[in-house]
Amino acid sequence: MKKIAIVQSNYIPWKGYFDMIAAVDEFILYDDMQYTRRDWRNRNKIKTPQDLQWLTVPVKVRGKYLQTILETEIDGSDWMETHWKALEQNYRRAPYFAEVAAVFEPIYRMNKYTQLSHLNRTLIEAVCTWLGISTKISLSSDYTLVDGKSERLADLCSQANATEYISGPAARDYMEAEPFSRRGIEVSWFDYAGYPEYPQLWGEFAHGVTILDLLFNCGKDAPRYMKCVGKE
Repeated sequence: MKKIAIVQSNYIPWKGYFDMIAAVDEFILYDDMQYTRRDWRNRNKIKTPQDLQWLTVPVKVRGKYLQTILETEIDGSDWMETHWKALEQNYRRAPYFAEVAAVFEPIYRMNKYTQLSHLNRTLIEAVCTWLGISTKISLSSDYTLVDGKSERLADLCSQANATEYISGPAARDYMEAEPFSRRGIEVSWFDYAGYPEYPQLWGEFAHGVTILDLLFNCGKDAPRYMKCVGKE
């Protein structure tokens, strides 16, 4: 039995993203997909005393209407210091800021990134290490890609020797079951509902923020507020 998920890389994603990683045996970053503007690929939210705030990685998009996530270049490096200062300013009062910062501050201050996909993967893998997630993470470009939205996903699963494909619930609206059933692959849907609240700074609780919010506030207790991490 082997479970697979195939999802585009996001910038410091929310906790549900990492629960899906923890729920499968291999997580394929689907960065051969077209880059979409004003989406989660290059931005995420943090909590501040004023409200939620976007942290956005600037990318080169002019004239690049059909570029993939894998092809998307980061525009400059000044944003890295800006993002880290925003995290530091808004989370330094969090109980576990210092120990989490020891892992993530070097990523922001000691490295220069030119490709969005590489940045996202670096941060995703750092979070997985912190949470003790041992799932294999690979890129869709590691495999042969065929045409057709559902056909491609099913074929990726087949190449990875999957017996089950776990998808986000939004894909119910467009994904075809036949390419999976033809290959003997079961399809199941991940459920993001019912997350408990955790101790959080700055007013009303918000679920839809970066995983770093949970790590700064809860440290190694973060899995207590997740569905699949640490539940093996």
